[in-house]
Amino acid sequence: MAQRRSTFRGGLIRAKRRAREISMILKGVASKDHPIMAHLIPIRRCNLSCTYCNEYDDFSKPVALDTMRRRVDLLADLGTTIVTMSGGEPLLHPELDQIISRMRERGIIAGMITNGYLLMPDRIKRLNDAGLDHMQISIDNVMPDDVSKKSLKVLDKKLQMLAEHAEFHVNINSVLGGGIHNPEDALVVSRRALELGFTSTVGIIHDGDGQLKPLGEVERNIYLNIRRLEKRNYSRFNWFQKDIAYGRANEWRCRAGARYLYICEDGLVHYCSQQRGYPGKPLEQYSIDDIRREYLTEKGCAPLCTVSCVHQVSYFDSWRAPQTIKGPEPVDQHQPELVQISAKR
Repeated sequence: MAQRRSTFRGGLIRAKRRAREISMILKGVASKDHPIMAHLIPIRRCNLSCTYCNEYDDFSKPVALDTMRRRVDLLADLGTTIVTMSGGEPLLHPELDQIISRMRERGIIAGMITNGYLLMPDRIKRLNDAGLDHMQISIDNVMPDDVSKKSLKVLDKKLQMLAEHAEFHVNINSVLGGGIHNPEDALVVSRRALELGFTSTVGIIHDGDGQLKPLGEVERNIYLNIRRLEKRNYSRFNWFQKDIAYGRANEWRCRAGARYLYICEDGLVHYCSQQRGYPGKPLEQYSIDDIRREYLTEKGCAPLCTVSCVHQVSYFDSWRAPQTIKGPEPVDQHQPELVQISAKR
């Protein structure tokens, strides 16, 4: 069985990464005038077509390298501490390594969300050399079906490659709800992730109308079992997720557009992947005034929001600055959406 290498070099890389993460947390607590996290889209195209996903197409070209470097620089100038690339499938971008290198040159913690299909040992080494900090792979079932081809059967060899070669942190995300045929698969995937030395999360998918639905009894038991799995990860601020599992609304202050930014392939700033359309302002024009306005703007979609990363960064400010500006009505993307639920710390 493949096991994550434990070497002096690997330990040093992890220690340095943890130091930068602690610095990120301290900076986020000390100041509210900068984004903590941004999602950046280098390509909208994907090599798969999962039925629950509304974040891909099958034709878009990669965003030009110079444009991506410029966007990284603009996010760094705003003080952004974490940038995660998603899509689409970011590994389809032919110059992805150079984008990651630019993030690290600007002092940004570099992350990526991928389906993992394109990973090979040489590609993993290139990601190591570029300085990638975090990777998340979504695995939706044990065997591929009509909902998703992101199965443990197909991807297990890729996971073993990561366990052997990756110097970056790896998280494996499984799913519950939204038409997934065998909810027990989520627990199988989580256990395999922990066995290989990775962290594990599970996502709840909305129904086809984009509505938050409580989990059934079987799914709730699986969710609770995954929560009991012990795996530490600094970023697992997921206190809101119990209400999500039971279909209950959350009371919280969403700081999307301020502490969290979603930058689409056209370079526009949006609240998140599920609320594309507002503010819809070019990143080149985004300023501290926009950050301060959106920081105080109440989002109508917040009570039933399941976008985990937005919840997580908003915890930094849950204790300050009540929101006094009425925001726009939620944008209906007419698709299910996903939230990450972590294994217990």
